[in-house]
Amino acid sequence: MKPLSPLDNAILFMERRAQPMHVGALCLLRPPPDAPPDFVLQLSERLRRSAAAVPPFNRRLASRFGIRFWEESPDFDLAQHFVHLALPRPGRIRELLAMISRVHAAHLDRAYPLWRVYLIEGLEDGRIALYAKIHHAMADGVTGIRLLTLSMAADPDASRALPPPWEMCAPKKQRRSLPVPAPALRGIDAMRALAREGIGGVRPVLARMAQTLRDQRAGHPDCVGSLQAPPSIFNQPISSSRRFAAQSYSAARIKAIARRFDTTSNDVVLAICGAALRRYLLELGRLPERPLIAAVPVSTSRQERDSGNEIAFALSHLGTHIADPRKRLRAIKACMDYNKSVLRSLAPAQLLAYEGLMFAPGVFNLLTGVSRRRSIVNLVISYVPGPRRRLYWQGCELEGLYPVSLIVDSVALNITLVARHDALDFGLLGCRKTLPHLQRLLEFLGDSIAELEAAGQT
Repeated sequence: MKPLSPLDNAILFMERRAQPMHVGALCLLRPPPDAPPDFVLQLSERLRRSAAAVPPFNRRLASRFGIRFWEESPDFDLAQHFVHLALPRPGRIRELLAMISRVHAAHLDRAYPLWRVYLIEGLEDGRIALYAKIHHAMADGVTGIRLLTLSMAADPDASRALPPPWEMCAPKKQRRSLPVPAPALRGIDAMRALAREGIGGVRPVLARMAQTLRDQRAGHPDCVGSLQAPPSIFNQPISSSRRFAAQSYSAARIKAIARRFDTTSNDVVLAICGAALRRYLLELGRLPERPLIAAVPVSTSRQERDSGNEIAFALSHLGTHIADPRKRLRAIKACMDYNKSVLRSLAPAQLLAYEGLMFAPGVFNLLTGVSRRRSIVNLVISYVPGPRRRLYWQGCELEGLYPVSLIVDSVALNITLVARHDALDFGLLGCRKTLPHLQRLLEFLGDSIAELEAAGQT
């Protein structure tokens, strides 16, 4: 048996009826041209012959003397984990997203290993869908995507010979992070480790904190504090219902905009999200005067490749107070450049300690709800690296890989995208009761890309 880490325990502690703590992914797949009419049924029957699972898919929760452990489940029951469904007619993407919204809202049973896979047929265009979810205590979104794509291949014939995802060995090293910016939980351990190194390990953290506090007092436009997010429609208590929206956009268009404005693709993504959210809130008459603040997970692995602490959170404003698309993009780039200067100045362990101390007031407010008028962030925006080549699963071509993340109380919207070889696959998850007409954001994202393209031509 393996004891749960403090991070795993924290994630389980955060789970409530209205706040399930699992993440997922939706794959859209095109069957081979010569697929028979009962192709999905044959595929389902073949997958059901699986009789075993490998870590982490064979681990379930156990408790001894109040301490939680992962233990290998002695009685693997595939019927609990694999489900074959069909969409109601007419089988549009609308019906598929509605189905994913419902099944993603349901909790995973802690008596079994915490994952489930759905094979879905009935789409009117002949495609099929694969939806998988796994508890965040077992894997985060990046790891979940990797586990899913391990069962895919670049050749359709080779993909047919691969076992299902739950029989594929997991990578030995996994990125782990909390789904919201709560780095204080990791920052405490990081500070202890730095304290053992002496003043040489702690001094850079204190110096960086002092500089950030000076910038905040001076009103530096690119320095975002942990209680700077304005009150918004996104920062309300959430219900147990979910709405999921998904769409793909051309990666080439995003890269062309980035080249035109001398920015990164990540800056462009934040800018189009900011523009879409501005239009969405203007339509609802709920746009705050101050800019929305997003938590943006950033990899720190370049600084220390062997470090286990590979994820940090940057706080960036989204320029929602700026009407001009060019000025908005420049402002977001400046804010992210400021964040990058902090990343470059600290080693990964020092960065975690810095986050833990700087974000502590906002994290305390997020976890306790002391003040509903003050939030650490308005939403989370994650950019996940995906497969860089065309992939196939069981002979079917992968045409979309949409992340289905999670939301927490007072952070009712999550925007996550997977960057594939030719597309950015956006997955938007929100509280159905809190955020009306969430699907409108997909239209506004497309409009925002076109707006930046037009701005780059003038």
